Amino acid sequence: MSNRLARSWNLAIAVLVALAILVQVWIAIRVSATPPGHAVGTLRGTPTANRVLRVLSFFTIQSNIFSGVTSGELARNPNRDGRIWRAVRLAALYGITVTGIVYGTVLAKIHEPHGWQETTTNAVFHYIVPIMMVVGWLLFGPRRRIEGRTIALAILWPVAWFTYILIYGRLTKWYPYPFVDVITHGYGRVVVNASLVVAVLLVVTSLYWLGDRRLRATRVPRTIGEA
Repeated sequence: MSNRLARSWNLAIAVLVALAILVQVWIAIRVSATPPGHAVGTLRGTPTANRVLRVLSFFTIQSNIFSGVTSGELARNPNRDGRIWRAVRLAALYGITVTGIVYGTVLAKIHEPHGWQETTTNAVFHYIVPIMMVVGWLLFGPRRRIEGRTIALAILWPVAWFTYILIYGRLTKWYPYPFVDVITHGYGRVVVNASLVVAVLLVVTSLYWLGDRRLRATRVPRTIGEA
């Protein structure tokens, strides 16, 4: 596949994510700060800055941000490489893949977006970007880029995210998803849920590692810069 096509594909992902994030933040800004609200997954019921922070606290949003940033870099240079870069790219891949799978199989049944803004961002975050990221990796790579240390670095993100959510929830009584809601389930059950999610992420990561080994390698620059 040509670099031009790879750049165009990745640029489309980056633009879609950027626009969807802007719309989602605009939604958060416009919803009411009163009365106080702590319902799982909701944005309203807290000051503006905290509503925006709630948006950025979703694993879905973070996986989309990673996808948009890494895709933007690949649009600039389809052969982008580096030790930290590989880990961030892998985190984007497994994060957005699990985001699409979990939403499509579980959360879509209980999530009801309202209005064109919510419907559009929901489609971008949970369907369009996950599909484009997976297809883009299959078509353009870059590969061979996944090693043991790449996986070890990449998996630090969900561990850090769960830790952050537990601290944030303790302080604010708000949680982004039901499975991390300590108020309802208690810390023991939430830790088990978190461990199961990390296990799923590792399974998806191993599939990317296997594909990275088995699929055709893509071109790598002579000098690999460290990010």
